[in-house]
Amino acid sequence: PNLMDADCKSASAREPNLKDADCKSASAREPNLKDADCKSASAREPNLMDADCKSASARRKFAIVGVAGYIAPRHLKAIKETGYELIAAVDKFDSVGVLDSYFPNASFFTEFERFDRHIELLRRKGEGAVDFVSVCTPNYLHDAHIRFGLRVGADVICEKPLVLNPWNMEALAQIEKETGRKVYNILQLRLHPSIVALKQRIGQGPADKNYALDLTYITARGKWYYTSWKGDVSKSGGIATNIGVHFYDMLSWVFGEVKENVVHVASHDRVSGFLRFKNATVRYFLSINEETLPAEIRKAGKRTYRLLEMNGEEIEFSDGFTDLHTESYRQILNGKGFPLMEAMPSIQLVHDIRHAVPIGLKGEYHPLARLSLTPHPFSTSKPGS
Repeated sequence: PNLMDADCKSASAREPNLKDADCKSASAREPNLKDADCKSASAREPNLMDADCKSASARRKFAIVGVAGYIAPRHLKAIKETGYELIAAVDKFDSVGVLDSYFPNASFFTEFERFDRHIELLRRKGEGAVDFVSVCTPNYLHDAHIRFGLRVGADVICEKPLVLNPWNMEALAQIEKETGRKVYNILQLRLHPSIVALKQRIGQGPADKNYALDLTYITARGKWYYTSWKGDVSKSGGIATNIGVHFYDMLSWVFGEVKENVVHVASHDRVSGFLRFKNATVRYFLSINEETLPAEIRKAGKRTYRLLEMNGEEIEFSDGFTDLHTESYRQILNGKGFPLMEAMPSIQLVHDIRHAVPIGLKGEYHPLARLSLTPHPFSTSKPGS
């Protein structure tokens, strides 16, 4: 209460009764701050600008774009579990009853223009302004909605893929500079205990050692997929981008920069190729076709199969795969999130895969690349014709 706008004082000035010895529970002041590191205002609020010196309570407001989408509930859960508040949401579809489970009092809009006007009104009032915008819209809209968040003075948390093209990243970096706000990507596999352990293991090994990996990811999708935006390569980025970008990010994070990129097979429902990283070679197969699932998986009634093998050893990371959004938010809100350009290697890679010409079954290809291609559900022509 005694904090002057002009002189952004330290935590001790903001909390005059805070004793050095007992460090009044930061959790009471900042739910996500650990008691052990009772930091100054700038450390506790990494996004606090000297010019506006907002209190912690003023920096707890979220808005979400694309709240009716498949991935949105994970973001709603993350906002709730980190102790923050959703004050506004927008989606052109109104099947958003999920809000009742998390933030029933959030304002909801089906028209982006009215949502924009509402956010701007809150900003001009100076109270209740949005501090974070979460983007959960279709892939091709991420770029525009990230720009919106930055330009209303908020930091942005965006679902993968951050954007479809590398040059979009460069433009966003410029807007970050202009606005003083930041963009963070959900790179959840970097927080998975098994992947963290793998990175540590590789880092502790010989610097020149090369590892051989096979990556298989099959997640069956029905005909609806091809009617939706996901089935339009210009909107989703295709199979590699839509279901594979987080795997490619993980691989480059663990094994270093990409040295070689070969695509063997690419169609409406799968992509398979070979990648050479600084410390690894990877044969990969990604598919949304149920017929490509292993027989035992189909027999068990499952529709998803993940397998990562390194030098013949299985790296298990299926458990907890869908529960990492809250931890991602926690890291971001504590100033430890993955900034904009961290996503560049994977965005560049999926862009290159999307535009590559498949060479067929030559060289080092994934065993499942041999599976027969299937026709597009809405096509009357034969595969490859």
